[in-house]
Amino acid sequence: MNTPTTRVVTDSERNAARGAGNSTRSRRSQFLKWLRKIHGWVGLWGAALGLLFGVTGFLQNHRAVMKIKAGGPEVSSVELPVAADAFHSPHDFAKWAHDALKVDRPALRVQREPAKPVTWGDQSVMQPEHWTVRFIAPRYLVDADYWKGGTFVHVERREQGLVGVLEAMHRSQGANVGWILLADSIAGSLILLSLTGVILWTELNRKRTVGATILIVSLIAIIVLAADSL
Repeated sequence: MNTPTTRVVTDSERNAARGAGNSTRSRRSQFLKWLRKIHGWVGLWGAALGLLFGVTGFLQNHRAVMKIKAGGPEVSSVELPVAADAFHSPHDFAKWAHDALKVDRPALRVQREPAKPVTWGDQSVMQPEHWTVRFIAPRYLVDADYWKGGTFVHVERREQGLVGVLEAMHRSQGANVGWILLADSIAGSLILLSLTGVILWTELNRKRTVGATILIVSLIAIIVLAADSL
């Protein structure tokens, strides 16, 4: 009959196992420390603009319901005389409007409505081509329209006011490339903050079932409410 043998674990093996465990914990600790630093610095980078986007987003969502009075835009209009043959195309008209109105943005939109017959009383008349051009910046919106062959250009300018400017910056409406890239960096920061926040929570909190439940419920709420709003 064979007698079972008992293997004795030596001190060197115990030390090796303990060292491996300490090494794993050390790497995990370093990873979490590095992740916390990234989370903190990214949050600091986006703090100021995050506040701006939060306030303007709240105003856009609730201004009508809560009747928040933030001051409306100031609208002014003018008729500018031109020669009947001053423009040969909508793009000529856009270039003239840019120079004549002294706007500091290129035309965002140039539209041409072709000539068409319309009913006027009991007769049919030919309506000439209609050209429109729009210039947008955070602080103003300018529309110019012209009927081909006419001798006047109608111009309307809207000064947005402080709140309107902030909301335009929120949407990057008419903003320059630098601001758009900055806003994109804040959007990327929010994505990174979300990911690092979830990882930190799962690594530092033992109630993972509760966390998973909260995450799943929030995703379901987003999908259901978004679908209901369409």
